[in-house]
Amino acid sequence: MRDSSASASPSAVPTRFDGDPDRVALVVPGFGYSPARPLLHFASRVLRQHGWTVQELWWHIPDDFLQFSEDERIAWVEWQVGRAINAEGGACRLIVGKSLGSLASGSVADRGIAAAWLTPLLTFGHVARALRRAEAPTLLIGGSADKWWDADLAASLRHDVLEVPSADHGLELPDDPVGSVEVLRQTVSRLDRFVGSLGRAEAE
Repeated sequence: MRDSSASASPSAVPTRFDGDPDRVALVVPGFGYSPARPLLHFASRVLRQHGWTVQELWWHIPDDFLQFSEDERIAWVEWQVGRAINAEGGACRLIVGKSLGSLASGSVADRGIAAAWLTPLLTFGHVARALRRAEAPTLLIGGSADKWWDADLAASLRHDVLEVPSADHGLELPDDPVGSVEVLRQTVSRLDRFVGSLGRAEAE
């Protein structure tokens, strides 16, 4: 594994919103998709509405990241996410991650943490295996036009799945900004139901 401490800061611009201290949700970015982008911005708003403490993870991708092997990329993402989870002292109960963040799905599954993966990299064997063994509540959202989405795999899992027809890896519809806003609405609505169901499960 590469020396992560030398290559990047795990939280270059940390943003935290305090809610229930015993229910912390970590919002994990993608390769170039920060927590300020629409999907993660509104995910944070949903979490805060449901009373969660939200910790956004901001990272700087190393300049030579594209030259990393797949194992090195996985290790880098897992280190970033694992360090943020450990900082919560056991209170992290949910991960909301975009794309590249799903490379941490193995360690998230092994920790038994619930997760909502937005455009997860389902064509990566590591991610597919992780999702097959994940037992905590999990939501998968992707678009049928996303080359990293595997509709057959998603359908074969026991997880909650939303597949958006014709949506790309950004969960947008090419050349259709109005339609893309509707996709965003669908995504936020499904995430809202998923987060709400976690609260009900804890109360039972």
